Amino acid sequence: MKRINSIDFTRGLVMIIMALDHTRDFMHVNSLTQSPTDLATTSPVLFFTRWITHFCAPVFVFLAGSSAFLSFKRQQDVKKARRFLLSRGIWLIFIEFTVVNFALWFDFRFRNMIFEVIGAIGLGFVVLSFLLKLPAKTIGIAGLLIIALHDLFAFIPFTKGSALNIVLSPLFTLIPFQVNTRTVLLVAYPVIPWLGIMLAGFACGGLFELSESKRKNIFLKSGIVLLILFILIRYSNFYGDPVKWSVQKNAVYTILSFLNITKYPPSLLFTLLTLGGMFLILAISENIRGRVGRIVSIYGKVPFFYFLIHLYLLHFILMAMLFLQGFQWKDLLFGNFRFGRPEAASGVRLWVIYLIWAAVVTLLYPLCKWYGRYKSAHRGKQWLRYL
Repeated sequence: MKRINSIDFTRGLVMIIMALDHTRDFMHVNSLTQSPTDLATTSPVLFFTRWITHFCAPVFVFLAGSSAFLSFKRQQDVKKARRFLLSRGIWLIFIEFTVVNFALWFDFRFRNMIFEVIGAIGLGFVVLSFLLKLPAKTIGIAGLLIIALHDLFAFIPFTKGSALNIVLSPLFTLIPFQVNTRTVLLVAYPVIPWLGIMLAGFACGGLFELSESKRKNIFLKSGIVLLILFILIRYSNFYGDPVKWSVQKNAVYTILSFLNITKYPPSLLFTLLTLGGMFLILAISENIRGRVGRIVSIYGKVPFFYFLIHLYLLHFILMAMLFLQGFQWKDLLFGNFRFGRPEAASGVRLWVIYLIWAAVVTLLYPLCKWYGRYKSAHRGKQWLRYL
């Protein structure tokens, strides 16, 4: 199947931005004690450092759905497509709970477990594998209904601790589980809201089969419509996000309040804003053919490979940073969602975070370029479809 430039570029762009968020998470001096979107303590620069990375996960999930559609259309075989989606989904869930979680926490005892974007995509593939006989339009309508209505779950008056509440909560909301006496599982990416985004992506996969000019026009109009809807619904302050915006101490912070939307779980407004931006980037990237476009697309061609490698690289850099700051192995704390960072103050300033981020992305470029070429030259190797 011929690669689609706009998918590679857009996915590559969000992968680059994603590394900024993880660099900040791992190493910023206040990342363990301060929320970058808390308007009482944040600065505009720190806020936008976090806010811009909101676009990563929904774009990643949406385009995973679109890619699943294109793969299915290429095969024209429901059984083969179902088998691939099911096996890849289970594989991604396994990788989430093993390789990814170890990369995050460096804890051989796995006392902290977190279910995030890779697991959400994997579970989405599993569900999608059983929906392939349905028309794409029906799958898309289901996705849109989930995106538009899942925020209503917060208004259902469940009895705290009831069986129904215990079963449904992890499907809709961010929630921690005490798996056993030593292990805590945090469901950071609830299944239902992210499934809605994937189903919408699957239904929109057919757009990538249109001519460049036609799909560019559709992407541009879709992006504008979604962003207008975001502004109108957000301004109403009635529905779409659990956090209302309000007038702040000055105009800048009022704008921050307006843009401060909820990712965990992804609210309707979060999805409108991020997917609206995604469609605009898709439209713009249709005609990007220069050096910058080629460089960015290198990352987008091997997103899973990039994702895994960058987490380990960042965590090794964190360990080196802590030792350079004078900490010893006995000072490092694992098993409490701290990445191994000690109780004493550690980390670096935001400007250093940007330097480390740039260095990491640069270091990964030749690796991603090599793996992309290897993957392209060995298309017959089935295992490459899983990495």
